[in-house]
Amino acid sequence: MKAVSFGSVFIISLIIWGCVKEFIPEIHQSPYLIVVDGLITNQPEVYTIKLSWSIPVREKTSVPLTGCDVTVHDDLGNVYQFRESSTPGTYNSDITTFQGMAGRTYTLHINTKNATPKRYSYESFPVEMKPVPPIDSLFYEKVLIKRATLEMVATEGCQIYLNTYDPDVDCRFLRWDYTETWKCQIPYANVVNKICWISNNSNNINIKNTLSLSESLIYRHPISFISNESDRLSIRYSINVNQYSLSKNEFLYWDDLGKITDNVGGLYDIIPYSITSNVFCIEDPDEQVLGFFSVSARTSKRIYVDEMFSGLKNIYYPECLDVLIGTSYPSSGQNEWWWVIVYYGLWMTHHKWCADCTARGTTTRPEFWEDPVYK
Repeated sequence: MKAVSFGSVFIISLIIWGCVKEFIPEIHQSPYLIVVDGLITNQPEVYTIKLSWSIPVREKTSVPLTGCDVTVHDDLGNVYQFRESSTPGTYNSDITTFQGMAGRTYTLHINTKNATPKRYSYESFPVEMKPVPPIDSLFYEKVLIKRATLEMVATEGCQIYLNTYDPDVDCRFLRWDYTETWKCQIPYANVVNKICWISNNSNNINIKNTLSLSESLIYRHPISFISNESDRLSIRYSINVNQYSLSKNEFLYWDDLGKITDNVGGLYDIIPYSITSNVFCIEDPDEQVLGFFSVSARTSKRIYVDEMFSGLKNIYYPECLDVLIGTSYPSSGQNEWWWVIVYYGLWMTHHKWCADCTARGTTTRPEFWEDPVYK
């Protein structure tokens, strides 16, 4: 009886195992879908409109849309030309002739000319640039990740918040992004470049509206969390936060995009769907266009973090010491190896960033960077 039961289980298991194979769903994709990515602000800077083709699901490199005529029109009848840069598919404004202004309404015009077989023209709906309030305060707080024990010190992280308030209630929809910069130092002697500054841009969607409030007040809104598993907080950290005003349509666009990016990958996650763009094809209004033409006033604020945090992990450097070579210097001509000095001898490493911080950042001090003032 036991033998029969075991044999049955084995046969059933074999059948199940044999039926498992990769499933690749059939995906119907329409060619020649134009992707528009543009932002106009009220800051004196070069504005950029990026045009490209949509790409198949399994490909990673986008195809730029070159040779187009790109202009932005305002509600006063002014026309501003965007010229294609040395980067294909990237069209830039002239900083000497065009600066966005809150209260003005802007419309994007695209003529593909000979860039597409259809030679279609595209246009955005008119978008008013809403005024944006300043960031009242940008601040951080220590966060206890894990309490101290007899064997280990406490583990702490850093949470960045902001407060903002619009007394005129002109701006009900807001978006934030940021650029973070931190100073790092390689902990070994005689390396090529020891001290660098590293910068990263945010890659998450951070939006909020105040429609449910009697006043346009946002308090302790989370911007970023820095864990202990990074060298960001090891010396000095800085974050510059941008605050953008949004129209209701653009807020809904970012909200839909966030739902897709936050809920993909699982069997029961929401199915990706088409997000409505504010750009349409003049000759064929039923043609689908991807992306959005954004018109936002912007304000910014920067803070520095110098405080010591407990339990920081130098996650980058423990794997640096690959081969101990004693006290004699390595021979020249090491193409794939770098050597570093630790207090008990010379080590060889396969990782360039262990001996040269420019593999992760730059030795050029940022123009905005300020050293801490100690009292």
